[in-house]
Amino acid sequence: MAVKLRDLGLAIKRLQMRHHRSVDASLAPLGITLVQWDALRHIANNPGASSHQLAELTFQTDQAFGTLSSRLLERGLIERQVGPGRAIRHHLSPTGADLMKKGAAIVDEVLRASFASLTQADVELLYRLVVRVLESPLAVDTRPPAQHEERPSGRPARPARRSSQHRKG
Repeated sequence: MAVKLRDLGLAIKRLQMRHHRSVDASLAPLGITLVQWDALRHIANNPGASSHQLAELTFQTDQAFGTLSSRLLERGLIERQVGPGRAIRHHLSPTGADLMKKGAAIVDEVLRASFASLTQADVELLYRLVVRVLESPLAVDTRPPAQHEERPSGRPARPARRSSQHRKG
């Protein structure tokens, strides 16, 4: 029986969720979450990166990353410096670097346990297959339609509604 692609997509999502839950639970004794550890990891790997760059690397909006980085700054885990223009550059503090390293050992252990049933050859094959899928162009355009872009029906899309504070009456 052939595997349905929907089932494959769901299995990948379930594995990702299992990893996230396990890593979050395992990082809790350090007082950080997976999202916080991931931010520390990307700051460590990209010293001096802007908030926007780090938001993209951590799959967050600029606003969400700004909130996260403010919390990390308050805890003394990162340092921020003003860069060119309005850019803010991020660096790990010594405390943040230490916490990131401790978290990395925990994340590695969770992933080692998760993939324990696979041989090294299986792991390498799975990695190559996932990378191949990620590198393939996606035939479906996932971008939201522009305000006045035509819909498949040939009718233009409606402009976005104004918020209630900008409406008349």
